[in-house]
Amino acid sequence: MGDVEDLTRSDSESPEPLTRREILGPAIQSVIAALGGFEDDRYVLGDEAYGCLKDLKKFWRKDDSDDDRTVARIFWEARVLHNDLIPILLETAGKGLVEHRCAVACLDLITAMTWPIDMAVELMELDEAEDDDKKADYTTLLFSHLHYKAAILSPGVLEAVIGILLPCLTKEKKERQPRDGQVINVALYLFRNLAFIKDPPKRTETSADSDELSQLQSKLVLQFQECNIFQLLLTLASNSADDPLFNTWNTLLLETFYLCFRSVKPSALIVDQAKSTSNELASLLEIEERHRAILKRNAPTRHGRFGTTVAAHLGSGNSLVLSRQAAVAGDVGSLLDLTKKKQTKKTKIVDDLGTFDTLSYEARTALQTVGKTFVESCFNTFLTGLLKDIRAERAKVMEKDNLRLLFVAKWFMEYFLALNAKEKAALPKGKHAERWTFDLVADIVERPWIAWMLKRMRGALEEKPKQWTELQAGLECVTQLLLLVQAMSGSGDEELVEAAEALQHQLYYNGEIMDLAFDSLKSYKEQSLAYLHATVHLAYTLLRMLEDWGKTKGEMYVQKKKKKKTKSKGRGNANEEMGVVDAVEEVEIFQSVDMVNESLITFEKYQAKFADEDINHTLLTYLAQYKSFDSPKSMNRVVKLLYRQAVSLKAEGLFFKVSTLSLFKGILKEHEQKMLPTDQPHVELLNLIKYVLRQFFKAVEKDPFLVVEAFFPKNRGTWKQFSSWEPEVKEKKKRGAKGDDETGEELVISKRFTWSQQVGIAVGCLVDAGKGELVDWTKEILTVVISQRQRDVEETDIVDDSQEADAASDDGDMSLLERRTKDLRKKDPSAAAVAKFKDYVIPYASNEKAHAATKNSYLKLLWKLINFDTREQTGDELEWYVPRELFPDALNQSLKTIDMFLEDPIDIDGKRPKQLTSKKRKRRARAASDSESDPDATEERSKRRAKKKKEEQVYKSAALIEDSDAEIGDDDAFFERERALREKNLLKANSAAADTAAAPGPRGGTKKKKKRASETESGGAKKRRKTSAATIEKAATSDVDNTSDKPAVTKSQPVSSPSSSSPPTPEVVERIPLSRRPKPGYLEVDDDDEVSAAPPPEKNKPLFHPDSDDDDEPFTQPQPRRAKRMVIDDEDDE
Repeated sequence: MGDVEDLTRSDSESPEPLTRREILGPAIQSVIAALGGFEDDRYVLGDEAYGCLKDLKKFWRKDDSDDDRTVARIFWEARVLHNDLIPILLETAGKGLVEHRCAVACLDLITAMTWPIDMAVELMELDEAEDDDKKADYTTLLFSHLHYKAAILSPGVLEAVIGILLPCLTKEKKERQPRDGQVINVALYLFRNLAFIKDPPKRTETSADSDELSQLQSKLVLQFQECNIFQLLLTLASNSADDPLFNTWNTLLLETFYLCFRSVKPSALIVDQAKSTSNELASLLEIEERHRAILKRNAPTRHGRFGTTVAAHLGSGNSLVLSRQAAVAGDVGSLLDLTKKKQTKKTKIVDDLGTFDTLSYEARTALQTVGKTFVESCFNTFLTGLLKDIRAERAKVMEKDNLRLLFVAKWFMEYFLALNAKEKAALPKGKHAERWTFDLVADIVERPWIAWMLKRMRGALEEKPKQWTELQAGLECVTQLLLLVQAMSGSGDEELVEAAEALQHQLYYNGEIMDLAFDSLKSYKEQSLAYLHATVHLAYTLLRMLEDWGKTKGEMYVQKKKKKKTKSKGRGNANEEMGVVDAVEEVEIFQSVDMVNESLITFEKYQAKFADEDINHTLLTYLAQYKSFDSPKSMNRVVKLLYRQAVSLKAEGLFFKVSTLSLFKGILKEHEQKMLPTDQPHVELLNLIKYVLRQFFKAVEKDPFLVVEAFFPKNRGTWKQFSSWEPEVKEKKKRGAKGDDETGEELVISKRFTWSQQVGIAVGCLVDAGKGELVDWTKEILTVVISQRQRDVEETDIVDDSQEADAASDDGDMSLLERRTKDLRKKDPSAAAVAKFKDYVIPYASNEKAHAATKNSYLKLLWKLINFDTREQTGDELEWYVPRELFPDALNQSLKTIDMFLEDPIDIDGKRPKQLTSKKRKRRARAASDSESDPDATEERSKRRAKKKKEEQVYKSAALIEDSDAEIGDDDAFFERERALREKNLLKANSAAADTAAAPGPRGGTKKKKKRASETESGGAKKRRKTSAATIEKAATSDVDNTSDKPAVTKSQPVSSPSSSSPPTPEVVERIPLSRRPKPGYLEVDDDDEVSAAPPPEKNKPLFHPDSDDDDEPFTQPQPRRAKRMVIDDEDDE
């Protein structure tokens, strides 16, 4: 039974599965053993060495799906690169076909083993992994890369790689095979991998081997220089724009240059490297001495062994016991703070662009030579070709290439500016640089470059999460671009200065750089120190350049883009999701459209935006890092920006915070202990701190509650009440009055002034506004036009009378010729002379005159008064001309009038000329409706307007006489009709008087007598009563004469007969109150032209004809005609 149980137990228990390492380890070890080995200090290849190398490459590919990198760890433990791959490469490079194949296989495997590990991506993948046990440790892999780099940098290895690379590169284009390009590609990637591996930081407590690993980058630079690898890279970069094969590697070359130059500052390569070592040593000794002074100040003295006990009595009666020697003379509060639990401050992160390695003297010398060669031969062609590929979105371009291109462009621009400044300082004053000219970097200031930089920065801000590192590279690149433009403007070359001004204008007009400088400072929260340095540097540079621009150019126009939602109609399907085809309906779609507006700003207006609490917090955060500043320039930039806030903008209230006052206290304490440098930026910092503190205590005296407010932020403008800031006072313009503003609005002058007075008012407005030169310009225009047209008149009219002039000259009678010429000037020019007149277009000799002719309201008023005219405005400028219809006499009269009022300015009731002008009122335009497109509606509307206009003309109230300065209608025709009516009425009255004298007396008596008289009349015609001639004449003229006992108000000439040839004299009508006017009578005219005066009808009683056969036929009451408005002639008063 026991045997049976043991057998059952052994069958049920399955063995544990083998790990990946246990499976692959023996196989890899057997392949490595078959590669070969050393015999007598010489490596001998195995029989299947090439096949074994291919098998190792297959094993390496298995790590593509392994997060733990098992094969890479086995390779490192076997030391396959040190013991086998490098010896095989040294033995086979350049020694026959078979050996060459082994060398290429070794090169391929070495490149794969040194491939960079992107720790950011790897760590992100580890965080996403659910199983914590499967997380890999990359410390061993990174350490292996350092040893791989050290092994490859051993003597002869890079020379062997160059020996493999050059034969493939020197082949003709026709002989070159695809494999040759692959070999070159692998070798260039190896150079990139070596430059990517970072050195570990230096430490004094580490061993000699670790110290050697911290100098690998300097050793790599020297190896690249000795093996001419840098020359090879520069050659490929300079020809990448011409050769398509070289162009395929430009992104790889860009990454290699980026990795080589990111570890050193451009300023470190400018100085003489022979003296740089001694300068660095002196600075390090100074820092060490400063730290020793700090330690001595706080260290106990020789009497400290006896101990110190001090009792501090508080105001509340309590006491504290201090057992420190510093308590004897130190501050009790600071000693109590030492006993408190300290909170660790959150350190600022450092990104890849902010790290710099300490290279050796020889390495910096090599990079100095490479940098100069790159600027002279590669900058324009290489970077421009890269930009084209990036904008074309080639497949070889990666996302990080944008960051690398921004950094490389920024680095070499800064390096060029330093070289140019150094050469310019060495030359005599007035001479320009000959070697480091601006043509070497001319392509960087072209429009495509600037547009691409701004686009990348805008995209970095819009992405989520924001790409702060790329934005930092963009800020640094834009800063160097501004410094390059500033250097061009100060070069002294006229062409460069003009180009710099045009470029500055475009940059400021675009406005994006100004917005980025402001937003980057305001939005700083927890970004890296390098980003903080980049934002401060950009703001300082831009404000300084804008200040210089404002002093010379004044105002500037800036584009402002705003998002505006536009509504458009689209088509949608209501039941599309259900798969049912439904009726298509219109859907309103809102789209966001960029609206571009122009705004006129000044430097003061833009600088005022920096009086912001967030920007102040950013600057103070940067100031708090003053101990880490490596240059006095960093302190100078932040002090200047803080000075603009506190003094220029009078926003010292932003500094009234406890954190700020604590920072200032620490700086002052270090100054008292003589721990601060004594250079100019630090002196200005101390002056600024003293000014802010003085303002703070003054404000506390006025408002003691400011001590409480110091614990709260000063946002939303709360700092203004504690500062000396004052709001801008805006002058209120009087309504209807025009000042000196050139708004271009049309002005008018009251018609109660004569034409000459109106001209005098316009001239006075220009003189009072300080625009006397515009009056002189007007006189010049008149003089030129008068002379031209007078010459045309004399040439035309004098030539027509040439025979008389020739006869006069033959007879010697020159007075006749002179008199004839004078007579021609007095009379109007002939039609032939007028035909020669042409419109004189007024030329604008400067932009100021063009602006005045378009925008100056007073000049436009003067030109309109002297009958200048304008053409239809097609551009920004208004085109004025002198019409051909103006004769020289009229122009001469205008010129004399202007001269008269210049000598004797107009004075009307003591008022200023501009007070006599007013803005011309424009009729409000009616909004167009949908009915305007309907022709029937338009025709109906025009009929209504015509009917209304006819009614207005027919119906004129006789009861109203309005007082107006303007004449309405045709008065001459009106007077002519009145005269004809009076003459006609007078003739009828005379004939009626003659008939009355011969006719019997008026009817009277009883009904019988009336009936008898009617029967005796022939034809049964009814006779009407006839009035006397005087009564008829009185009735005929009752609409203009006054029959009351008041004096007559109508003064007219005696009525003449129709045959009279003398013209009528216009009547002068005085204003008559409505209550004093006589009621009009009514005239009745029969078939025999007999006229009788009828009394006015009674109120509310229908009118019937008195002798009508049909009593039901009404008599139509005549409508009273509205009296004509008359203009009272005030010539005598004038």
